[in-house]
Amino acid sequence: MKNLGLSILLLFCIIGGRLNAQKQPKIIVGIVVDQMCYDYLYRYQQHFCAGGFNRFLKKGLNCRNTLYNYVPTFTGPGHASIYTGTTPSNHGIVANEWYERETKTFVNCVSDKSVQTVGSTSLEGQTSPRNLRTYTVTDQLKLASPESKVISLSIKDRSSILPGGHLSDGSYWYDYASGKFITSTYFKNELPKWLQQFNETKNADKYLRTWDLLYPKNNYTSTDESPYEVVLGGKKSATFPYDFKEMATVGNNAHQLFTVSPFANELLTDLAIEAMSREKLGLDDKVDMLCISYSTPDIAGHAFGPYSLEMEDMYARLDRQLEKLLSHLESLYGKDGFVVFLTADHAVVPVPQMLVDRKMPGGYLFLNERMSNLRKNVIQHFGADVIEAEENQNIYLNQIRLDSLKLDKNAVAEYIAIQIRQWPEVKLAITQSALLSGAGTLDEWGQMIQKGFDISRSGEVLFMLQPGYLSKSVDEPKAHTGTSHGSAFNYDTHVPLLWYGANIPAQNIYRPIQIVDIAPTLIHLLNLQRTGAMTGTPINEILQK
Repeated sequence: MKNLGLSILLLFCIIGGRLNAQKQPKIIVGIVVDQMCYDYLYRYQQHFCAGGFNRFLKKGLNCRNTLYNYVPTFTGPGHASIYTGTTPSNHGIVANEWYERETKTFVNCVSDKSVQTVGSTSLEGQTSPRNLRTYTVTDQLKLASPESKVISLSIKDRSSILPGGHLSDGSYWYDYASGKFITSTYFKNELPKWLQQFNETKNADKYLRTWDLLYPKNNYTSTDESPYEVVLGGKKSATFPYDFKEMATVGNNAHQLFTVSPFANELLTDLAIEAMSREKLGLDDKVDMLCISYSTPDIAGHAFGPYSLEMEDMYARLDRQLEKLLSHLESLYGKDGFVVFLTADHAVVPVPQMLVDRKMPGGYLFLNERMSNLRKNVIQHFGADVIEAEENQNIYLNQIRLDSLKLDKNAVAEYIAIQIRQWPEVKLAITQSALLSGAGTLDEWGQMIQKGFDISRSGEVLFMLQPGYLSKSVDEPKAHTGTSHGSAFNYDTHVPLLWYGANIPAQNIYRPIQIVDIAPTLIHLLNLQRTGAMTGTPINEILQK
């Protein structure tokens, strides 16, 4: 009887272990939409089908108050923060590019001259995750389970490289020279055969066609005639249709134009589906991860702005791609075999000229003129120009010149900050020393700057513009069209965060959630150790089933 009891207990332990193992999804899919405002979910909902965004909204979990907790809100920092669960002050990706004092050059966040392009003769592959100072949830999965696969895909190199992390089994991005997908020798010495075959049959040349509206024009709320949009090369106005092949005949790069079109989203979706099949993702007992980043909404969004007909149609079409992707996941893995999340690396400010014309707060800071006057003031006050560079509203000082003149760096930085605070377009200017020592005295905006600050990659003075303002180089007509992002304000920081799949409840969450909370949630879904510099906290509503 004693042996029988032990046998029964052992059997229950085995069954229980198997049941627990079955609760873990076969695959985690992370989707990042580059430059997606939270309100697009509702402003464009009339165009959405049942199986795309609405599948998340009606059957999944919607974190409706998800915010970035640092600045700058750019693509590189956003993707790094989503997958590391921490801010640029820890992961080191403080911008898409920064000024490197040692080489006196501007460095892309994934630039790596020690590696070479794989899959093309261009230089688009001289990139890697080496600038990322901590590791990602995808890295942590590979450390714990080397047999698990991580595949990461995007149009932009940084949007593929940073999510895939240091241990990716395949990070692939778009090559503007060939219109195909490539990688670097950091990851592989040769493209896998399946991707070579994909590139030959499915590429920009095959997918590029005329972009016209998905629906009749009267179905849209946006207008097609707007003075606030960039007119693309080969067009006389920013209006439909966009005949990209014809536009390319007048000296434009067709492969570059392709990334503005919604057909780049189609190509990326088809690549993701092909990768699932050919890499055999989710088909064994090891959990795999697939990272997808749709770059085109950002590329087009910069040109057209968030209230354009182009962006309304872009999201109507992206919704169809999400339906295709989600339907494929359900057919391949079953409804309980996967978990997918969707978020954005940042949102975007309305075109400032539109705000000005509507008598709303906003406008422009024309930086060339302001920096010229600032340098004159510095020379007059200190006897020399000690400003070495400006990038992303960071002022970098020339330390060698400061030393030769026996000038105190902190005193010079404070003088510059005082000058910048007098610019009416500026809300805040803060010095490196204040960020390093003022943890208890900084206001909420200063704390956001502090979380995006790295002493070796950020400047000695950092400044923030007033709400609705953008910095441009010079005041010229084209400066008043298109838009950008990067601020600490809600139009840049408030983004969607949607979850769907195995054991994900249908629920709306209104409490504040930070973008760095995504990776800690994945850590617990996968039963992993928290990554090295992770500071976020898990979303309990997803984990408490």
